[in-house]
This record gives sequence, structure tokens and C-alpha cells, in this order.
Amino acid sequence: MSAARPAGTPVRSEGGQVTVMIVGFFVVAGLVVAMAVNASTAYLAQRRLADLADGAALAASEGVARASLYGAGEGTIALDAGAARAVVGDYLRTTGADAGVDSLVWDVEQTGDAVRVRLRGTVRMPLAPPGWDGTTQVDADAVVELRIS
Repeated sequence: MSAARPAGTPVRSEGGQVTVMIVGFFVVAGLVVAMAVNASTAYLAQRRLADLADGAALAASEGVARASLYGAGEGTIALDAGAARAVVGDYLRTTGADAGVDSLVWDVEQTGDAVRVRLRGTVRMPLAPPGWDGTTQVDADAVVELRIS
């Protein structure tokens, strides 16, 4: 048995409420998909930079002078940051390091006997909803040290 409606009360239609909920659901689902795709893109770009930094550091270690390598006894061989810069620059040019990463910036610095290679770049996000920044910055670095034992 239904409750009696007082006289003069208008009848309310609930027909549009489901439509609002469905539209809201799709908006939220779209934002979640955009976040997942953008996060995956940033992660893969960071992994690519990390691989490039590792390769550049390895190339820097191979740029050591042969005389200092064969003339050394046991211990650590000091790497020269200036020589490493030239080798790293060549490595990054020949590998096409800037593919997929905009504004690639790299630096080589001396830390004791080791050399640190730092890479930084900007990645465009494939799905940028209105009001969101369409790019993100990714960084990677690698350190190389030569030890003779």
C-alpha cells in the first residue's frame, strides 16, 4: 500500500538522475584512464633515460687512457670528467638519445675518482585533459667507477 500524497503536492520525476550518474561515471573513468596512460608514459621515458645514463656512464669508463689503465696496480683508477664529457656526448648523439624526450640536457661531473652522468628531459603526455600540463620532466643519473683488483 502506498502512502497518500497530500493534496496540492507536485509529482517529482526521477528520470534524469540516472543519466547524470552515468555521465559522471564516464568522466571519472576517463580521468583514471588518462592518469594511467600518462603515468605509464612518464615511467617508460624515465626508464629510457636511466638506460641511456647507464650506457653513457659505461662509455665514459671506456674513455679512460690505456696507459693509466695498464700502468695501475690494484685500486681505483681516477676518471677524467673532461674526457668523459666528450665520450658521453658522442654516445648520446650516436644512440639518438633525444628520440621521445624533448629538451634533453645532460651533464657529467667528477665525484672523487668516479664520474656521474645526469640526464634530464621533457616528455609530452599523450592524454592531457583541459587544465592539466601536457608535459612532465624526467631525470636519471648513473655513476661509474673503475676498480682494478
